Amino acid sequence: MSELALLHNYLIVGAMLFGIGLFGFASRRNMIVMFLSAEMMLQGVSLSLVAWSRWHNDFGGQMLVVFIIAVAACEAAIALALILMLFRRRGSLDVVLWHELREQDQPSPADAPLRDQPAEKPDWPRLPVAGRRPIISPEETDYRRHV
Repeated sequence: MSELALLHNYLIVGAMLFGIGLFGFASRRNMIVMFLSAEMMLQGVSLSLVAWSRWHNDFGGQMLVVFIIAVAACEAAIALALILMLFRRRGSLDVVLWHELREQDQPSPADAPLRDQPAEKPDWPRLPVAGRRPIISPEETDYRRHV
C-alpha cells in the first residue's frame, strides 16, 4: 500500500472519530457521555497528527500526541471531580443543572425545566395463576440435602 493511501486512510479514520465525538458532544446532555465524546475528538486529532508526522518523517507530531494524552489524563481527573460534585449535589448528571453556576447578569437558559417526579410505571399484562402452589417446608427451602 502506498504512503499516500495510508495517509488518506488514517486521516479519514481520524476525521470520522472527530465527527462522531462532535456529534455526541453536541447531541447529548449527560456529562459522562459528553466527556467521552470530547475524548473521542482528542483521539481523532491525535490520529491525524501521527499520520501527518509519519508522512513528513518528523517525530514532532508524535511527541505532541504524547502531550495530548497527558493533558487528557489531567482533564479526566478534573472532569471526574466535577461530575462527582454535580452528582452529589443534584443527584443527576444532566448538563442543565450546571446553569446555576453561571454569572449573575447572564440570562436564564431557554431549556425546558426538568421533571422532579419519575415517569409513570407501565401497566404490564399479567398472566393468571395456573394450578396450586406446592407445599414446601421451610427446611427444604433453606437447606436441601440432595444438592
